[in-house]
Amino acid sequence: MKIQLGCIADDFTGATDLANNLVRSGMRVVQTIGVPNAPLAAEVDAVVVALKSRTIPAAEAIAQSLDALKWLQAQGAQQIYFKYCSTFDSTPEGNIGPVTEALMDALGTDFTIATPAFPDNGRTVFKGYLFAGNVLLNESGMQNHPLTPMTDANLVRVMQAQTKRKVGLINYKTVAQGEGAIRERIAALRADGVGVAVVDATSNDDLHLLGPALKGMPLVTAGSGVAIGLPANFGLKPSLQASQLPAASGLQAVVSGSCSVATNAQVAHFKASGRPARAIDPASLMHGQSDAVVQQVLAWAAPLLKDGPVLVYSTAEPEAVKAVQAQLGVAEAGALVEHALAAVARGLVGLGVKQLVVAGGETSGACVQALGIAQLQIGPQIDPGVPWCHAPSENGGVHITLKSGNFGTEDFFSKAFGVLR
Repeated sequence: MKIQLGCIADDFTGATDLANNLVRSGMRVVQTIGVPNAPLAAEVDAVVVALKSRTIPAAEAIAQSLDALKWLQAQGAQQIYFKYCSTFDSTPEGNIGPVTEALMDALGTDFTIATPAFPDNGRTVFKGYLFAGNVLLNESGMQNHPLTPMTDANLVRVMQAQTKRKVGLINYKTVAQGEGAIRERIAALRADGVGVAVVDATSNDDLHLLGPALKGMPLVTAGSGVAIGLPANFGLKPSLQASQLPAASGLQAVVSGSCSVATNAQVAHFKASGRPARAIDPASLMHGQSDAVVQQVLAWAAPLLKDGPVLVYSTAEPEAVKAVQAQLGVAEAGALVEHALAAVARGLVGLGVKQLVVAGGETSGACVQALGIAQLQIGPQIDPGVPWCHAPSENGGVHITLKSGNFGTEDFFSKAFGVLR
């Protein structure tokens, strides 16, 4: 069974974000959690392999991405899409640049594009600079990201620091002229020795103009926005059938580990609505206390779930996050919180939760792994970049949404369950 598009995503929320855009554009999509160890059974147009490789050492990210590539090639993928965050989360060491180069080498291609543009979520690229809403990336709160602080909005500079290949730009004027002009610019850049071109995009119209110019390109690297212009290259059109899921049942809960500005606002909104919410203080997880904290949280949640969704969160302001990191170190503080929230998610499902919202890329990865989810069917969109998914199991499965920290409106946690109804 051959697929048309094979995608490699560097985190779990990013994978569902990409799958969501492909489904909305008419592709039937399955998302796998990690690289499958068997051939694809479902009849679909695209597969998104979700890795948890955004912030691991670059060599490990490369190895995992190449394993995913080999599996996708074995399924007959005609084009490969490496998906990263719309805020280009990375450091000068990677992992966007190193993984891009490794995939280019493996595919034997000397050129690819790079653009995290996702206008539906306010991520636009203009003259090579990435904007989040109305401000430059490095003024958006991303400069305080605990793992990948983004202090430069110039993507050509950011990408050049991560790759040995020469990085160039396809600017907004060229994009506006459409496929022919974009292809001409690509030819000129290649002749000049450029291997990676950052592409401007300030609207969905730009992404639809870019799409045809990417037909036949062995490797595309981007956020999820570019995905809206690709299915048409395979003769596909939007359809409601692509996003149908089984009917939802069971209890409802939210688990949030993101410390982004958007998620902080979503937590505040949920609490202000009067719904029950409980915070996990990262400092309380130190010295082997994590299991006890998890059990306390589950004991608190058990009698409340019958009355509607509950929220368990470790979301905090940047200053609080930095204080804990100073005590434990960045990696250990993050791992402690992820482990605890994943155990909470597993416990909540054990209590009968079958509709679960998870906020934060790293948190989503930990929760999905803790729940033993191997595959997700992609369903309807809640907000741009965030769909409901269904994980099948013997007891009817779990509906789950994996929300990137930066995505969603303030009322997302409440609104999400209404979409399933």
